[in-house]
Amino acid sequence: MSPDHAFASVLDPADIISDPVRCRAYECDGLTGYRVVPQLVLLPRDAEQVAAAVRVCHEHGVPFVARGAGTGLSGGALPVADGVVISLARLKRVLEVDPVDRRAVVEPGVTNLEITAAAAPHGLYYAPDPSSQQVCTIGGNVAENSGGAHCLKYGFTTNHVLSCEVVLPDGSLVTLGTDTGEQAGPDLRGVFLGSEGTLGITTKITVRLLRTPESVRTLLADFGSIAAAGDVVSDIVAAGIVPAAVEMMDTLAIEAAEEAVHAGYTVGVPAALVVELDGPAEECDVQFEQVKQICDRHGCTRLHIAGSPEERAAIWRGRKAAFAAVGRISPDYFVQDGVVPRTRLAEVLDRIAAMGDDAGLRVANVFHAGDGNLHPLVLYSAAAGETERAEELSGKIAELCVELGGSLSGEHGIGTDKACSMPKMFSRDDLAVMDRVRAAFDPRHLCNPGKVLPTPRLCGERPGKYRPHPLEESGVIERL
Repeated sequence: MSPDHAFASVLDPADIISDPVRCRAYECDGLTGYRVVPQLVLLPRDAEQVAAAVRVCHEHGVPFVARGAGTGLSGGALPVADGVVISLARLKRVLEVDPVDRRAVVEPGVTNLEITAAAAPHGLYYAPDPSSQQVCTIGGNVAENSGGAHCLKYGFTTNHVLSCEVVLPDGSLVTLGTDTGEQAGPDLRGVFLGSEGTLGITTKITVRLLRTPESVRTLLADFGSIAAAGDVVSDIVAAGIVPAAVEMMDTLAIEAAEEAVHAGYTVGVPAALVVELDGPAEECDVQFEQVKQICDRHGCTRLHIAGSPEERAAIWRGRKAAFAAVGRISPDYFVQDGVVPRTRLAEVLDRIAAMGDDAGLRVANVFHAGDGNLHPLVLYSAAAGETERAEELSGKIAELCVELGGSLSGEHGIGTDKACSMPKMFSRDDLAVMDRVRAAFDPRHLCNPGKVLPTPRLCGERPGKYRPHPLEESGVIERL
């Protein structure tokens, strides 16, 4: 039986897309610079159908890529031309909310914000909050170990997922982790979290819920320089204060966000900080006064304190609209995602500005300042022939973060975008161990192939000038 007929035997024919025009809707994720049209798109309706589809792939040697909402920014859901996309968009049920044990059981197609909406009547919420939380799905959050503005205090997805039901690359269905988060033996749940879809497909997730804070205090502060805003971040942490969130935006990002949503930001200011504290009311009040004093000490030019839930929502609307809003000031852009120590924020931003000047390109910055997770947006025009230059600058920024003691990614993942930069951060032995772990789950490399780990073929096929793999440069391997 051919693969096409085999898929038709486990899925309704209406749930199989083979028309190349319709398949084109799945050719990329949020990183639109990379596009591949898959051979088929499968739309299973439950975990059993996902497992059945993967078993067909395993039997016939068909590569497959799981896809949620397609909001990823690293090319992690980029299809394979001779493979299939398995969409999880129809697995979107909230199966259970347990207010006593403070957990929820959901399918991977449930959006991040829908989990909090389901938990809210019980005075609970789900803490990780990517900027795309209205549309990004929990399955994708698990794949990328997503964070968000409030990860400074509350941690990333891995800190809030207790267990995952997973379809392994051979089609078997297993559960990694437990409802309590405790288990004997290796932490396979932890191995799977953040594996970027290379070890299997999650079909059910049990997440930890938190009690809604008693008090939330939010301010928006303007500064005359990036360095001054960075010093505020360092001093807040040095004072022993752990805010729920500390976000920073520069002139370009503020301009774009304000034009898009009119949130009340000051256009033209060099830097703005969003600082939010939450917890017991008395503690919040005391620490909030400390934060205000620190802002004043570093020359804050405007301090806006949210006086109502509506004003708080407006401040966050401006911050969370920034990525999409940049489209208003540039026809095309790459979103980068590196991490540096907090103490080197001013240094890395100065270096990025200089690199942008050298490349003749603008770079907007909006990021999680509290944990040094940068999101530089390299602005360019494909029509003007600037794509290759912008891609090269984006890659150099990621590698700069490693040079300054940080990492290639904080939450967007490596995917297709930064696979060739992995040797800048990891040794040959490190990469070999990662490959062995992957092979233990997927010896045939059918599950999201070509992502995360560098290969000469992958590096050679990236758009623009050929970039040899480091092992090729050293003579260890040859390009075929």
